[in-house]
Amino acid sequence: MRYCYTFAVFLFFSFFLSCGYGEQKQLRIFVVSSYHKEYLWSQDTHQGVCAGLLDFKFLENRQQVDDFSKNDMVETPNLVIKKTWMNTKKKSKTEEINATSVQTADEINAFKPDLIMLGDDNATNYMGNQFIDSAIPIVFWGVDGTPMKYGLLDSIDHPGHNITGVYQPGYYTETLKYLMMLLPGLKTFAILSDDSETGRAKAKAIVRRSEEGKLPLKLVETVLTNSFQVWQAEALRLQGKVDAFFVVNHNTLKDDKGNSIDPLMAGAWYLSNIKKPEGTVENQFVEEGMLIAVDDSGYKQGYEAVRMANMILHEKIDPAGMPSIAPERGPITINRQRAGMLGIDLARKDFIEKFIEKAMALERFPQ
Repeated sequence: MRYCYTFAVFLFFSFFLSCGYGEQKQLRIFVVSSYHKEYLWSQDTHQGVCAGLLDFKFLENRQQVDDFSKNDMVETPNLVIKKTWMNTKKKSKTEEINATSVQTADEINAFKPDLIMLGDDNATNYMGNQFIDSAIPIVFWGVDGTPMKYGLLDSIDHPGHNITGVYQPGYYTETLKYLMMLLPGLKTFAILSDDSETGRAKAKAIVRRSEEGKLPLKLVETVLTNSFQVWQAEALRLQGKVDAFFVVNHNTLKDDKGNSIDPLMAGAWYLSNIKKPEGTVENQFVEEGMLIAVDDSGYKQGYEAVRMANMILHEKIDPAGMPSIAPERGPITINRQRAGMLGIDLARKDFIEKFIEKAMALERFPQ
């Protein structure tokens, strides 16, 4: 009788162990980037995501991070994470984005994730609106201006649905302020941007601040175009009218045959032909060769998104009640080569927090 009892207890515990009792569930996370691997901003956000995956114990070591970065997927005993790229900087037509969105949604459904992460505006808009109020929690990063604009949140402080995340407030006033500290005589500026989702959002935010009297320089004109030829002509025309530029995105520019222009090639042309100083929005453009930015850090965007994913998956916090956040700014960054091209003396400019030595655009496309 005692033998039968002992054997029954053994079978009982064997059953629960075989069902994974006491074992950690293997989580599944699907990551969607709006853009492509070569885009500097996407590289910056990816570094932040990877740092978060390590710090919050989703991944265990650097080798797993390297495998994820190389293959867009890694599987460990505790996690399967997969990343896909929508490539909407190059495939920016509405019909192209719609086709990519359908394909991406099919990939997500087949993957059956425990959580979806959406990088930047197009992924947030197109994928967020397909999976809102589903059973899958969603965390976004890199939404420009306000996360309210896509109809996914009831409010920033109380999202009210299965989605929350991290947004970019944009340090436009601050960038112009520090540009004036470099060159105190500046009075006017123009906005130069492509006509992309990102470009429009950032330009609109700058215009709104100008209308509210929150900018230290007078905004004279705004250029939004996807024509490289028009972009060039307007930049040349406006440098005779304004003291400075605010260069926003130039990643969806196309030639007269509709072919995409490499943004570094556009940047190289600008740096070689425009002799006025410029502020810009992110560190990536200072790496390209633009003069100054108060960085709206891509690294912090990605890192904070993983922090929120950790709160949802490990701490069981409902995203509906988790406020959307904007991280603190990144460094005040200067491109030393561009400063030299413009004859700007950087001595005793103690407010500068980070220097970029070379203009990547000119190294890639010498003029």
